[in-house]
Amino acid sequence: MKIKIFAFLLITVLSSCAYTFSGASTEGLKTVTVRFFENAAPLVVPTLSQDFTEALKSRIRTQTKLSITPNDGDAIFEGRITGYDIKPVALTSSSTPTASNNRLTITISVKYKNNIEGHEKESFEESFTRFFDFPLGGSLQAVQPQAIENINKQLTEDIFNRAFAQW
Repeated sequence: MKIKIFAFLLITVLSSCAYTFSGASTEGLKTVTVRFFENAAPLVVPTLSQDFTEALKSRIRTQTKLSITPNDGDAIFEGRITGYDIKPVALTSSSTPTASNNRLTITISVKYKNNIEGHEKESFEESFTRFFDFPLGGSLQAVQPQAIENINKQLTEDIFNRAFAQW
């Protein structure tokens, strides 16, 4: 009889404990505004602004319960694309060193503002940079869509973690 009571109490205590490991802390937030990230980089890809803005919205939609609103959200993301460049990397070892890979690098300047009273200190303004390496023989037009998608995924993860993962 004592074992049954102990087992019942143990099950009750363990079932009342709930842990979440999402890492996202959206305490007090219900809505978020993601403003259009304009492309201010010296090299301009026409779809980059739209692609990045939508990637950030998608990350927020899939990893939080926040509603995205066009104006006056509890939190606001805004910024611009400040860098888009391609440089040679990975020199080959020969008598005349030549590049064997190119690197596409994208930099985003982000301003995040948390409008919830008592959470203002979570606001930030900083730049995020990520890159994608591709073979020298391949054309940029062939790898660009995949490269941008890959970089956007990494950038949105960095920005999302900076804003919501309070580890």
